[in-house]
Amino acid sequence: MATASIQEAFDRSRAQGRAALIPYITAGYPKLDQLEPLVHALEDGGADLIEIGIPFSDPLADGPILQKAASQALGQGVKVQQVLDTVAHIQTAVPLLFLTYINLVYRRGIEEFIRDSHKAGICGLIIPDWPWNESAKYQDAAYQQGMALIPFAAPTSTDQHLDDIAKGHGFIYTVSVTGVTGVRSSVDAGVEPLVKRIRQHTTLPIAVGFGISTPEQAKQTGLVADGVIVGSALVRALMDQPDQAPEVAERFVRALRNAL
Repeated sequence: MATASIQEAFDRSRAQGRAALIPYITAGYPKLDQLEPLVHALEDGGADLIEIGIPFSDPLADGPILQKAASQALGQGVKVQQVLDTVAHIQTAVPLLFLTYINLVYRRGIEEFIRDSHKAGICGLIIPDWPWNESAKYQDAAYQQGMALIPFAAPTSTDQHLDDIAKGHGFIYTVSVTGVTGVRSSVDAGVEPLVKRIRQHTTLPIAVGFGISTPEQAKQTGLVADGVIVGSALVRALMDQPDQAPEVAERFVRALRNAL
């Protein structure tokens, strides 16, 4: 079952005494035909899981860097089906996750989107604007297909919400700050107490994202969390040298992995 590979990735990193590294890239940035070499570069750099963002015109959780990447991908005409077709050809030992928005999922049909993503080799779906109580009824059906619908926790989460998402699968995507993604100068002081609070409700691995930008910040976050998610800083590095995207990605991720 594909969801098992998510757990295995966290088990493996834990056995090595470190947090799992989860980099994020936008499908179609810099170009869709670079997605496969980018995934291999992230794997070679030491990624434990990889998030692939499906570009969307109104990505509520994304800061300016990821919005710009999505906008450029959409400008090249990147569609959901093209992303699915491209991902289906990628051979990798690293679990792949989609990050997308509920409009794109609804448009295709929820069950169909889950089935098609799984068929393409995706292990989990991260959908920031899909309320947990709405997605919960699809959880078990997705899990039976080998797909995890990844729950979110945030500094604003109630104890009731944390109890509810404890029934989820894969891992808890923990938003380190309120607001959108982006590069920040330091890790929020609230991360450690937030992770401790979530641990009181669940045995699922806890991965922290939003604003982790440097190897030092990744190391700091990895001391308290089971996983570290890095998106905006990696995509910004690709923007600086888009013609050398795979090399830049591998170098960037290797520095994070070494820090962990």
